[in-house]
Amino acid sequence: MSYSNMEVFLFHLKRVFKTKPGMSRKVASLAYKEAQTFKDAGQRNVFSVYFNGGTTPGEKDLVVLEWTDHSIQSIFREGNDVPEEALNIGREILELCIDNWLEINELLTPDKVVN
Repeated sequence: MSYSNMEVFLFHLKRVFKTKPGMSRKVASLAYKEAQTFKDAGQRNVFSVYFNGGTTPGEKDLVVLEWTDHSIQSIFREGNDVPEEALNIGREILELCIDNWLEINELLTPDKVVN
């Protein structure tokens, strides 16, 4: 199959934040601002942020930032100009969290489907 006319993303990335009690909406707002800063700098694709502050079923005080990308690259890679605003927001997020982790999965593209 040819992908010449479409953009193909190979990875789904998900940053999960376990917030201090009652901080999920604040962390979600900050995560959105941080991700938008990276997007505006051309370092992130379309993203979404969702949270559970306890008003929906499931584990509360969780925030999820997710996006797709062509490759897995550290923001701290050599030569990358990390926006200072994003670093400052990231530090603020960490102060409001108990833990955070990154989940990375390979996307199934048509050429990877097993017949």
